[in-house]
Amino acid sequence: MKYISTRKAPTPAGHYAQATVLRDMVFVSGQLPVDPATGAIVPGSITEQTEQVLQNVEAVLEAAGSGIGNVLKTTIYIADIELWGEVNAIYGRHFGKHRPARAVVPVPTLHHGALIEMEAIAYIPG
Repeated sequence: MKYISTRKAPTPAGHYAQATVLRDMVFVSGQLPVDPATGAIVPGSITEQTEQVLQNVEAVLEAAGSGIGNVLKTTIYIADIELWGEVNAIYGRHFGKHRPARAVVPVPTLHHGALIEMEAIAYIPG
């Protein structure tokens, strides 16, 4: 097993890796809308926070030798299900024609007051 770490995504604030790799599989830890340069949650709407989460996921995937087009499944945690339409539109723009399996989990609150968190499972092309 290999641990993935990149400065292009937020530094883990606890006892976990940004991602782990086993053989050709990448398991990306839940990414909050944290700006890796400042270490702070991106202020603003669900639009800004969703964009940051997807940038963080993409950065970790790239550090692992994978990419957004290799994602097999995502799990999205959202603090207000009423914001789902906006999240889905941004998600669709990032993934394009690629449609990984997905779960959406409404939650009452997320760490640091974030509106969204996303984890992903992907493969590394051989």
